[in-house]
Amino acid sequence: MALFDLPLDQLERYAPEVAEPDDFDAFWKSTTGQAAAHPVLVDVRPADSGLRLVDCWDVTFSGFGGDPVRAWYTRPAGTDTALPAVVEYLGYGRGRGLPHERLTWAAAGYAHLLMDSRGQGDQYGNGGDTPDPGSGALGGPGPMTRGIRSPEDYYYRRLITDAARAVDALRALPGVDADRVAALGNSQGGGLALAAAGLVPDLAAVMVSAPFLCHIQRAIEITDADPFGEVVRYLAVHRGGEQQVRRTLSYVDAVNFARRATAPLHLGVGLRDTVCPPSTVFAAYNHYGTAGATTAAVDRTVEVYPFNHHEGGEAVHTRTQLRWLEALLSRGKPRPTAA
Repeated sequence: MALFDLPLDQLERYAPEVAEPDDFDAFWKSTTGQAAAHPVLVDVRPADSGLRLVDCWDVTFSGFGGDPVRAWYTRPAGTDTALPAVVEYLGYGRGRGLPHERLTWAAAGYAHLLMDSRGQGDQYGNGGDTPDPGSGALGGPGPMTRGIRSPEDYYYRRLITDAARAVDALRALPGVDADRVAALGNSQGGGLALAAAGLVPDLAAVMVSAPFLCHIQRAIEITDADPFGEVVRYLAVHRGGEQQVRRTLSYVDAVNFARRATAPLHLGVGLRDTVCPPSTVFAAYNHYGTAGATTAAVDRTVEVYPFNHHEGGEAVHTRTQLRWLEALLSRGKPRPTAA
């Protein structure tokens, strides 16, 4: 794919006005408050993963509306000390799969919670285990357009609430240093990590790459690639629904969450990405932390991959994340090591 978006020097300054409803904060305070009325941990049981160097648990926690959400919890085997932790969110269409699929963070010495995405898991990977009880509202067939006519019914209201609750669930698990929890995700997972950062005020770090759900109003104008393309196809049929759809999307735009975030941010972007266009990613990056009450700048860093599409830096980027988080956490107390 050739370069199609703004040149890098403009992207670095790109901080557009992004639609934000007047009741954005009240909407999310009410939504997360309803979820918080339910005990966060529902079930935690050892998982027979076949692994010797990593311990694994099958976790169920209560997400939006108290709905059960599945997750894998992994950590280095034989460690009893409270470890810094990472909660990871998945890309669009993927489920949590099998516990041995994602071992990087446990192998690096962290406690790791991988959240399943409700109602997803059928497009690639090894499936998911979390249904979406709220999926009956009007809208299109894919997650991007389920319930899209109303912020209250919209799919991402439920999934974003799950993402915020996953932080609470991780902190409630044994062997977690609750003061050193980072949010991580790629694509849809990156958008969820930004949302969690805007809803949970005391994360230690946020690591995202090619984040989805950013500056959605622009994204549906400049790309037909899915998942944004699902919105385009929906409006091609529902020709009178544009105003309602745009209003709904403004409640879940990751830029609006990014404004409210305060945790240090590490971000990756490919400049040829048609799935999550670079300008939408830089909109979130350049607005990150700007709604804070203080004038102090939030710690941010961005890794740019000029010749990459949605895959971004892949393993190279993971290596930079590992090094960045290690350096960031080492500024505080030292990280416990396995016995």
